[in-house]
Amino acid sequence: MTIAGKRGRLAIFIPSFRGGGAERVMVTLACGFAARGTAVDVIVAQNEGPNAPPAGAGVRVVDLQARRVLAAIPGLVRYLRRDSPDVMASALPHANVVAVLARRLARSKTRLVLTEHNTASLLAAHAVRPRARLLPHFMRLAYPRADALVAVSDGVADDLARVVGIQRSGVTRIYNPVVFPALARLADAPVDHPWFAPDQPPVVLGVGRLTAQKDFSTLLHAFAELRARRALRLIVLGEGEERASLEALARDLRITANVAFPGFEQNPYRYMKHAAVFVLSSRWEGLGNVLVEAMACGTAVVSTDCPSGPAEILEQGRYGRLVPVGDAAALARAIEASLDQPASPAAVARAQVFSVDAALDRYAAVLGI
Repeated sequence: MTIAGKRGRLAIFIPSFRGGGAERVMVTLACGFAARGTAVDVIVAQNEGPNAPPAGAGVRVVDLQARRVLAAIPGLVRYLRRDSPDVMASALPHANVVAVLARRLARSKTRLVLTEHNTASLLAAHAVRPRARLLPHFMRLAYPRADALVAVSDGVADDLARVVGIQRSGVTRIYNPVVFPALARLADAPVDHPWFAPDQPPVVLGVGRLTAQKDFSTLLHAFAELRARRALRLIVLGEGEERASLEALARDLRITANVAFPGFEQNPYRYMKHAAVFVLSSRWEGLGNVLVEAMACGTAVVSTDCPSGPAEILEQGRYGRLVPVGDAAALARAIEASLDQPASPAAVARAQVFSVDAALDRYAAVLGI
């Protein structure tokens, strides 16, 4: 624990700056605590990826230069012995297991907080690699040795308690730091894509990694059904291993002329603000950060009622439409209804529940800084 009256040193351990929401969340927390006067180190197995803290954020990056997360154990042990941070937070199951083992090997007294950003049981069930399917076993061994467990939604917390075999009261739910002060300014930036010109049809937007979890194939089927009866365009921002199969599906559905996959976008908020409807089509989520971001931009949202997060964010449909997972016809109907009805101003206010400051306050209590 930190000494009374001091901000202490916070260490955050993540595999790299690649990946998606979890890495961005942890870097956002690092920058937020640094701005509040805490000394912050972000330790990565590999210093790669687009989510690194910006220059001038006051965050020190410690690169362990390991080929993979498991190989980062010796470097993390040396860091803990040398720098003795007051508290360390980690994210992603394999990094969490490594953090527990490294602290034990270092014989460190650093407080350890593990954060869970996705539905662990579903991640393991859908994993392609055999060792990823074994993660719940290692989680059951490692997670109870941490000082605190944090989950990003109630659904993730419920699932984590079942996977690890602990009481639900042993997991603290803290919503992600999604809405930050500069979001509105970034959303106001112009979009140079020709489909956003004033005389063009409405644009439906999806954002996320092009993976099976995000189920963009169902979104393409829903769009094809809707496009058959009204003028409409679809843009999907993101990269991933399913790009080729999704592009092939668009050709099979004969919607290629009205679907675009621009790739990774550094500022997706400008697309969100100018889209007619934002759609989250996932099979499962941890929380669904992009849903909150779109709401903050004032855009109507439609989401699958997947585990876990969207129903919590939308309060069971109060702030946006929820549809069953994998149901293209229901998704098409919800998108069409949202096109004909503007977003509720209350949804913008709801998004503020997921602000950076709110998350920092909750995390400060758990971290003890």
